[in-house]
Amino acid sequence: MHLTEMQKQAFKVRDLYDELNRRERRVWQRSEFMLGFVGDVGDLAKLVMAQEGAREVPGGRAALEHEFGDCLWSVVVLADAYGVDLGAAFRRTMAELEHAISEQLASVGERA
Repeated sequence: MHLTEMQKQAFKVRDLYDELNRRERRVWQRSEFMLGFVGDVGDLAKLVMAQEGAREVPGGRAALEHEFGDCLWSVVVLADAYGVDLGAAFRRTMAELEHAISEQLASVGERA
């Protein structure tokens, strides 16, 4: 699935959550989406630890995959909420990292 398709699906789910929240209480603000993301990252960390045998967590592989999906959803929704072009930000960040790591590798190679 391409990023654009993931974004469309993520926004559809966000809009459904907004409608549900409007009916039940109130629509989440950006900070609440961020707090939800932090909670999902914590859940993901526990599931990764379980996959590595460091702790017992129910749900196994299905729960791990679900949390990765939750975290990705949050990143897509938060990027949109802050007006960040996620594709451009990813490409730019990867180019910067590739350049910085390549320079470090060249430096380390020269010292060895």
